[in-house]
Amino acid sequence: MIRLQQPVWNFEQEHGGDTGDETSVNLRAYFDRMPAGKMAEYRREWSDERVRDWDDNFTDEGHLFLICSEREVEVAEYRRVLEQCIAYRARRS
Repeated sequence: MIRLQQPVWNFEQEHGGDTGDETSVNLRAYFDRMPAGKMAEYRREWSDERVRDWDDNFTDEGHLFLICSEREVEVAEYRRVLEQCIAYRARRS
């Protein structure tokens, strides 16, 4: 039996803002499961292309691949929410 380990973070629910739509919730959950080491590599000054390459979960059309989402996540939204998640984790540490 495979067990999914829940992250110690709960940015999905504790982000402190409007819950948003299903895609917003899924994106926050996606970042909850991103390893801290990987997240620490992120640099705000990277180009959008570099961010997409770094994450390695973007489609050829340039959208983040998220299952069960109502809409596509562009890199600008990805960056904004990622940076919010980084700040959330810093506050929780």
